[in-house]
Amino acid sequence: MSNHSTDSPDLWSHIVRGAVTDLRAQASASGEAMPPSALEDLQRIFSLASTLEEQLAALHSHHDLMNTISAMRGYAEMLQEDIGAQQPALNDSLTRLLKATANAAASATNGADAQRPPVMAAEPGFILAVDDLAENRELVARYLSRSGHLVVTAASGAEALRALAESDVDVVLLDLMMPDMDGREVLRRIKANPDWRATPVIVISGSQDMDGIIACIEAGADDYLFKPFNPVLLQARIKAGIERKRWHDREEQYRQQLERNEKFIRATFGRYLSDEIVTDILERPEGLELGGDLREVTIMMSDIRGFTSLSEHLGPAEVVAMLNRYLGTMTDIIMAHSGTIDEFIGDAILAVFGAPQRRDDDADRAVRCALAMQAAMQGINTDNAAAGLPALTTGIALNTGAVIAGNIGSERRSKYGFVGHPMNVTSRIEDHCRGGEILISDSTAVKLSGRYTLSDRRELEARGLDQTVVVHRIEEYRDG
Repeated sequence: MSNHSTDSPDLWSHIVRGAVTDLRAQASASGEAMPPSALEDLQRIFSLASTLEEQLAALHSHHDLMNTISAMRGYAEMLQEDIGAQQPALNDSLTRLLKATANAAASATNGADAQRPPVMAAEPGFILAVDDLAENRELVARYLSRSGHLVVTAASGAEALRALAESDVDVVLLDLMMPDMDGREVLRRIKANPDWRATPVIVISGSQDMDGIIACIEAGADDYLFKPFNPVLLQARIKAGIERKRWHDREEQYRQQLERNEKFIRATFGRYLSDEIVTDILERPEGLELGGDLREVTIMMSDIRGFTSLSEHLGPAEVVAMLNRYLGTMTDIIMAHSGTIDEFIGDAILAVFGAPQRRDDDADRAVRCALAMQAAMQGINTDNAAAGLPALTTGIALNTGAVIAGNIGSERRSKYGFVGHPMNVTSRIEDHCRGGEILISDSTAVKLSGRYTLSDRRELEARGLDQTVVVHRIEEYRDG
């Protein structure tokens, strides 16, 4: 009775050795009838058998043994698939070798199932196989290429990272035990790169260290397969990985399309509405609902003095050019001070500070904005003079009060607007502005926290108003 158990390395080594010897004899008998590629695969099997003997004698690591057994099985399967039907005797020898290596792998993995059912089909993908052993890279490439996949290989971690940088890889098959840069470091770099982190990584290793497996999964590996790998299981994992990558790619395309659409919407509607109103509409589902609420705001009305008479002496193109130059400059200044442009009424501008977003310095920003607008008139008039157009002067009125702010109109057409008595008061103040003047109401003056020079206090008797309105002229802002 033998003293060896079925799990003994000596016993399964003996069985594998016998199967290889039998295969060598059958190959010698039928070698002349075999194509060169089959002869090359046979030579690889014999070379791997010698390597396995050396590894057993030197007590090599479990990882090395699994690599060698996996490669032997892979070449035997390839050879059986290529010439088995034409060489029945050689096919029987290959079958015995496959059974011997399967038993060897099962013994080395404590009885794990090592059967090899036919390879299942998967959606073709672009696969990167990373392994420092040439025979492992070749076998994986040949297995997967037969299923329609495009396979590239890398012999080192650095080579794998270069391949990822140059190609859109669907799945990475990664060996752990590699010199220089091991698989764990490659995995870490893949998952740390924003362009690669969504690429599924399947670790294939001869190591069955549970702590190492957990560490790989926690580092971002999508799966972990043991060598010698089962082709059906590998194909299933690759298929799942490709599907995940496809979903991610589609989601990324949708996200980019949504970003482009939002930029287009913001750019388009930003020509008609302030940035804050566009943001309010895009980011809040209720942003388009009709209705409003009571807000304290500072209202600005600006108007070109004598524009009607000026435009009567100019052609339409000149009027439009002059008006667009003025309105373009004023728009930039108002938006820079976070004002909301309600509308352009011919040459007049109606803007509000404090809606849709309220800030503590609404009144101060409105005043500083008005001063910046008047200061910009010099540049506008310089450009007008160069174009043969007349100089312009503007009057600006500011008033603070409670208005109803919100979406006003109908379901078919509405706008974000403002309604209330302070709007009328601002219009009446603007009627009294002379060219170059900024007039602010008492209600605005008391809200200011900055230091300004005020002059020319007036009491206005405005038509349509029951009481006088006290206004001041703003001269300058004294910083500090």
